Amino acid sequence: MTKEEAVGIIKEKLSIDSLEAENIIDKAITGGEINSEVTLDDWINKRFLPNLVFIDEKGYSLMCIDALKILSKTAPTDYGSSRQRDLGHLWADMTRGYLGEYAFSLFLKNRWGITAKLGHEVGELKDYLPMDIHQIKEPQAEYRSPRLKIGIKAVKWNGIWFDISGDQFNHSDIHVLVKVGTGRDHLFAFFKKISVFKDKILKVGQEVGSLSKEEAEKLYQDLPSFAPISAYICGFVPKDAEYSGLSYTGSKGRLHYTIKSWNGPINPGDLDRIKEKESVAGNVKFEGIGKFAHDKGYLFNTGSLLWKEEDWASVRNRL
Repeated sequence: MTKEEAVGIIKEKLSIDSLEAENIIDKAITGGEINSEVTLDDWINKRFLPNLVFIDEKGYSLMCIDALKILSKTAPTDYGSSRQRDLGHLWADMTRGYLGEYAFSLFLKNRWGITAKLGHEVGELKDYLPMDIHQIKEPQAEYRSPRLKIGIKAVKWNGIWFDISGDQFNHSDIHVLVKVGTGRDHLFAFFKKISVFKDKILKVGQEVGSLSKEEAEKLYQDLPSFAPISAYICGFVPKDAEYSGLSYTGSKGRLHYTIKSWNGPINPGDLDRIKEKESVAGNVKFEGIGKFAHDKGYLFNTGSLLWKEEDWASVRNRL
């Protein structure tokens, strides 16, 4: 399969343009999902397409409102960092995170007929941190607690790293990474869909005299339109696997060193140790991101995640 053919498949499947489709492939290459052992053809047909789900307007509405319900009770800082977010930014980020969890519930339903209840109730952090799937229901069975504690993280399409900060890694039995195709404007597209702009904001703009009818109509047309959101269940890592320290690969430039892959724990001082080991005169940085907000936890490039049929079968058998 050529790259052009792969772009065409993704473009048609996700209803996106060629540049976006090509970017998805490029990030899969950069993250190591496509490599010497996994061809582009294999990645498309065995990893990407089988693990792709679509979130409709109802699913988005549920996750958006669930995020809103706990917004005022959520810390405005990122887990493991001091970065502050305003409420609008926080709401959009939380909605994206919930969409990742919802996408995984669709994955469970599509693959094994399992219905999942997500843990979005307001409660103590210690009760909800270990698992994002709180109850499951198999065909012809009652709801029960899953035997595995599953943590789920959502990233954008350009995500190539799965970073789990601090002790968060030890709270769950497996950690799932989901790439969600929301972009920057998913909330605006949803608001347009439910007429927040047309019937409220733009109408007010005309009433106060800041917008003409023609300007309001143009603004409305220029706003993004809502479409089903694609999500790719990229893979997972188990807590109980054996991981080694400084499990990385990278490339050395004339001055700096770029880390291309990582598979396990990361600790304070690791980059200094790599700098000494690789005889780097300049800086040690991570591909595509430079550095992370924390330096203690677990880190994986997307190519290091488990994703094959037998890997998911092991999750199903333990669930």
